[in-house]
Amino acid sequence: MNELIKINYDNDEPRVLGRDLHGYLEITERYSSWFKRMCEYGFAENVDYLGCKVFNTLAKQELQDHQLTISMAKEICMLQRNDKGKQARQYFISLEEKWNTPEMVMSRALKMAERQINSLSLINSELTTKNAIMQPKADYFDELVDRNLLTSFRETSKELNVKESDFIKFLLEKKYIFRNKKGKLEPYAQYRKEGLFEVKECYNEKTKWRGLQTLITPKGRETFRLLFLKASA
Repeated sequence: MNELIKINYDNDEPRVLGRDLHGYLEITERYSSWFKRMCEYGFAENVDYLGCKVFNTLAKQELQDHQLTISMAKEICMLQRNDKGKQARQYFISLEEKWNTPEMVMSRALKMAERQINSLSLINSELTTKNAIMQPKADYFDELVDRNLLTSFRETSKELNVKESDFIKFLLEKKYIFRNKKGKLEPYAQYRKEGLFEVKECYNEKTKWRGLQTLITPKGRETFRLLFLKASA
């Protein structure tokens, strides 16, 4: 089918520019006045037409134009009551018939499905990327929170206002901790299960030391605080 008037596709819906139709119908009346008069037949904006701007190369400026539905274009053609209007109306009818064939309907459905799949794939890709970016931050935050809840023997002794050596001696004597073969302090399994201690792999950025370290939990600090209060009473 030869294209008498240029057809535009807005969201896959065929439309025609009002100025293109105005020109094809050889209307001598000024476009703005003619279009306003056509709208008096009951056409509604955002239903039958959409306002838009077009650039006129001769006038070198933007002009007001309108994207018309094919139904509106057909009615306007019928209102002209001349051969040009009749010819254009038959053209639009043929266009609609082709547009509504089972093949074209199926083609549009497949395109829509493809766009939805691509959109979902893009969303999934974005979420995967965001998760990949955020996961290390989340892991670091969890580790930071966890580490701030745990304190070393030195930090705990400061909180209890006792010397570190006295605090460690107390824990050794009361059999809460022991020295392993390497001389490192470790909690007895019983008190680890009770949640007084945790053994964590730690890293010191200044000394570059990495290894297991016995840390005291909030429950452990409160337990030892009460024991020291009782001992000093």
